[in-house]
Amino acid sequence: MPDEQAVRDALRVVDDPEVGMNIVDLGLVYVVDVTEAAVRVALTMTTAACPMTDMIVAQARGVLEALVPVGMVVDIALVWDPPWSPQMMSPAAKEHFGWTT
Repeated sequence: MPDEQAVRDALRVVDDPEVGMNIVDLGLVYVVDVTEAAVRVALTMTTAACPMTDMIVAQARGVLEALVPVGMVVDIALVWDPPWSPQMMSPAAKEHFGWTT
């Protein structure tokens, strides 16, 4: 049974191809909830107009379905509140883009 950290680690292989960074370090993964029956993830995009949304959600679903036991529910909710901002990025992502202070 994966825990929250295992889910986040698995999602690190899913990149937003427009910026070349994984969705966890970009701060796009808001909530990870793991129960015996399901893994639920709330994630967002950098913008509601992101043309890669379907691809990113599909990749995230595929990674998680490969991680969890057969029959476990994978539920990915696309959310827009709160809106994403660069402040949500990990320190490593901010440094990668040169946004350190």
